[in-house]
Amino acid sequence: MLKVLEHPLITHKLTQMRKKETKTKDFRENLDEIGGLMAYEITRNLPVKEVEIETPIQPMNTYELEKDIILVPILRAGLGMVNGISNLIPTVKVAHVGLYRDEETLQPHVYFEKYPPNIKDAIVMIVDPMLATGGSASAAIDMVKKQGAKDIRLVCLVGAPEGVKVIEEQHPDVDIYLAALDEKLNEKGYIIPGLGDAGDRIFGTK
Repeated sequence: MLKVLEHPLITHKLTQMRKKETKTKDFRENLDEIGGLMAYEITRNLPVKEVEIETPIQPMNTYELEKDIILVPILRAGLGMVNGISNLIPTVKVAHVGLYRDEETLQPHVYFEKYPPNIKDAIVMIVDPMLATGGSASAAIDMVKKQGAKDIRLVCLVGAPEGVKVIEEQHPDVDIYLAALDEKLNEKGYIIPGLGDAGDRIFGTK
């Protein structure tokens, strides 16, 4: 299921990121803030369990998260979304999935993967700023499914209809969360209007 998080603060910060004159520092800061805002919305219905605790006044029954949360950033741009989410949920564990896209075929290739041991029972959030062709995201979902993950959510800033369609067709059991759904892909597989190459803008490599 596709969910576009239409929140005024998310839209405002994403607008700052889209501007070509926005520098690396401001780009990163807005990305951190959007990550936190998106995490707040995405985690709204997380399962909780009842626990008994001691306050400074008396014992009480209350609730805490029932499952671990594992972030899976798709390297390298996905790393830019880790801080904002982990600031809101400090107990998250972080896996890493390294994929690069062949510039000719646009197909993803795996070069690294590392996971926490409890991924089978955790809530898994695959994060990447851009959902373009859907190839890398679909490959990352395949990878975490091979590790036994069952509760998987794909979290991206900007998506194209082509990429959304790929995920919906190949992984209908995975919810997709976007800050914005853009118009289309261009002939090079970049999102229009998009925000450029997220990895280069996060790390200042271009």
